[in-house]
Amino acid sequence: MAFLEVQKMTKTFGGLRANGNISFSLEKHELVGVIGPNGAGKTTLFNCISGLYPVTSGRVFFDGEDITDLKAHEVARRGLARTFQVYVASGDLTVEENVMVGCFMQTRSRLQAREKARRILGELKLLDLSSFMVRELPVPAQKRVTMATALGTQPKMLLLDEVAAGLNPVEIEEIMGSIRHVHDDMGVTVMLIEHVMELVMKVSDRLVVLDYGEKIADGPPEAIARDDRVVQAYLGERYVKEKGKGSNGVME
Repeated sequence: MAFLEVQKMTKTFGGLRANGNISFSLEKHELVGVIGPNGAGKTTLFNCISGLYPVTSGRVFFDGEDITDLKAHEVARRGLARTFQVYVASGDLTVEENVMVGCFMQTRSRLQAREKARRILGELKLLDLSSFMVRELPVPAQKRVTMATALGTQPKMLLLDEVAAGLNPVEIEEIMGSIRHVHDDMGVTVMLIEHVMELVMKVSDRLVVLDYGEKIADGPPEAIARDDRVVQAYLGERYVKEKGKGSNGVME
């Protein structure tokens, strides 16, 4: 069985089907992107995998265990962490203390949590900001703090939900470097939702494409960029024409 395996997963909200019969798998140490139009069901997919939403039907397996019916904190304890599109940090905690909150998932020792938080902040080049309140930081630094907090839970796999949203090209390069470091150097399997094509096409081993809640494609970035269904549903002819002309790759 694959490291993460989603089998015929469906999620409905009353009469609305947000995800329909989705199946895919990830191997350990892969870095896989999830793309698709707004409303395609990408975040709902992450919410179901991470235990935030109960699935309507289908199964989710992680690291050899059926996690379909587990709550979010139970999924996190098994090593599957996630970030959210909007990061709401506690206004009364510093950057270091926010990361410590994640570390308390695996330890009750404040000393151990602090030591671990400082190691993670060092890994993501945030140590100099450890005493700042998160709300005082620019958006790019806040994005890295949310990654650091998730890493505090000691994940085997990290789900990243639009960590490059709202960033300029220089900031995108910085967050791309952080993602690669987490994956390549820290050995964490990564799955990311992203609309910034420059980022997702460069860092991903493979892409899963959703449209109207269904999976329409799954393959390496080069093949996905040429897939007629993906071009029609999401990328558009403009992206196909511009991707070799230095476009910043941000989908409007």
